[in-house]
Amino acid sequence: MSDARQWSRSNHAVPGAGASGALTQVRRDTIVAIATAPGRAAISVVRLSGDAAERIARAIVRPWPPAPRTLARCRVHASSAPDAEQLDDALVAHFPSPHSYTGETVVEVHAHGGTAVSQAIAAAFLRAGARAAVAGEFSERAVLNGKLDLVRAEAIAELIDARTRAAHRQAMQGMSGVRTRAFEELRDAALSLEALVAFDIDFPEEDHGALARAQVEEAALGLLNRLTSLTGRDVLTAAARDGATVVLAGAPNAGKSSLLNALVGEARVIVSDEPGTTRDAVEVLLDGDVWPIRLVDTAGLRSDAGLVERLGMEVSERYLRRADVVLACGETVTDVEAIRRRLEQLTDAAVLPLLTKADLRAAAPTSGVIPVSAHSGEGLDALRDEIARAVAERLASSGGDLLVAGSARQQAALQQAHTEIAAFIREWREGVLPSPVVGTHLRAATVGLEQLIGVVGVDDVLARVFSTFCVGK
Repeated sequence: MSDARQWSRSNHAVPGAGASGALTQVRRDTIVAIATAPGRAAISVVRLSGDAAERIARAIVRPWPPAPRTLARCRVHASSAPDAEQLDDALVAHFPSPHSYTGETVVEVHAHGGTAVSQAIAAAFLRAGARAAVAGEFSERAVLNGKLDLVRAEAIAELIDARTRAAHRQAMQGMSGVRTRAFEELRDAALSLEALVAFDIDFPEEDHGALARAQVEEAALGLLNRLTSLTGRDVLTAAARDGATVVLAGAPNAGKSSLLNALVGEARVIVSDEPGTTRDAVEVLLDGDVWPIRLVDTAGLRSDAGLVERLGMEVSERYLRRADVVLACGETVTDVEAIRRRLEQLTDAAVLPLLTKADLRAAAPTSGVIPVSAHSGEGLDALRDEIARAVAERLASSGGDLLVAGSARQQAALQQAHTEIAAFIREWREGVLPSPVVGTHLRAATVGLEQLIGVVGVDDVLARVFSTFCVGK
């Protein structure tokens, strides 16, 4: 951790309540960073944030924009000296505190793209008194100043990293506040459960003590069911990010590589009439309307393989064990049935039987078997539809709009709460341990959910969350 970020940890305090409440004390220095990716481009953005942002920017920006939150054409100079070198003719906007992304005064310079221009402007701001920002520090300040909650901030990183439409949808779900509200409801349910247990502890002589114990168990089971649903959805997050795994399997020369190339629309795999051409797995990510698909071409499966082919088959078997859908490829119906029987021992994935090379071999219609041809294009659209259907069924969401935990940190916090609530229910039913002891599981679950939404323990997670961000965001 940088000295600047370490300093920030020791100079603020967490408020008593409120998932998005501003921290009572944050650092006051002004930071600068280039907010756009390096390299040749039409525009580059240099961003300042902090109490002294306007004063620093006014030293080198002339004339100063006449109105806030409006881009104005200005000259940017290397220093405040009257004869200072002009660095660029740019567009500048300033956002007075607290009406900005970070909650502090923010200045943005939209300069011409390119490495030299943006670096020169950033250097001028540094000379004028700013400090270089560390990764994610702008978003971190937004959290510290109550402009963002922690879950929404993590969704920003998801949005930046999203490379599929499904990942983009999930990131927007986080940024919309849907996740935050759901996580806050879980935390409120845990607090209500603690209150019920506290009543049982503080007023054991009440006539309805037995009723209170039943109410506690019912409430705990309801919370556990909600946590169970959420903790089982990490597979959806992984599928949105990396794609559902669809493996092409079959004997050597069954047309797997040609089929992959046809589905992709370009030659990604070497195609040859010689059996055993594919020695290793080849992956291609295809973005779909609902779920992305990670197509995997694997080595042919056969019993008389040589040493090199056998190594390739071992790779194939590993992919098959974690596949979501398998395309069982064969030139004849007999071949398809043979590979399907072999797949029964290798995978629990959904299996789509394919009669490949349909343009070469006429075959009577067979129930459940899809005829396709990489050469003529026959059956490819039907196959794409079947893959999409099978993947949607496998992931249990045809729309891909289920609430998910967007980061490993969120998943771990939900799993912790789930484990603690399950332990509480088990010990509560046994009735051996006193209620204050059993209630420690509720406290641990509540603390985990509070850390999840950033009510407590913010210092412990900020560095981990924002270290993955881009500099300038």
